[in-house]
Amino acid sequence: MNTEFNSTDMGNIRIANEVIEIIAGLAATEVVGVAGMSGGVAGGIAELLGRKNLSKGVKVEVGQKQCAVDVSIVAEYGVRIPEVAGEIQDNVKRAIESMTGLEVVEVNVHVLGVVFSKPAAEEPAKEEEKPQLPPNRVL
Repeated sequence: MNTEFNSTDMGNIRIANEVIEIIAGLAATEVVGVAGMSGGVAGGIAELLGRKNLSKGVKVEVGQKQCAVDVSIVAEYGVRIPEVAGEIQDNVKRAIESMTGLEVVEVNVHVLGVVFSKPAAEEPAKEEEKPQLPPNRVL
């Protein structure tokens, strides 16, 4: 659905809801502590088919001059979730308002999971370096 929110003497300006969802999704993933977006079953199926869904985990309601955003994220383990959520709200609001001119009346953040980072022991071990002969030595 396209939303017409600005008319000029040259014509109308329309911004699709999907564009606002993509802006919000990218702004949310820029915040430190966000491991990813959570889009539910449909988003997971799209990713399995090889399509990257930039609006995954984002739902917007757009009016003539205002919009409301719902963002579903997965947080990294160890971060302060209320602080991360506050940063997401600020970043999403700033991005949408500066890029579209719409007033963002609310940004609801839903934390649907926590991701644990892999411990160092589980990371692939580096190949052992082979001792090298001095450069002047010939075999």
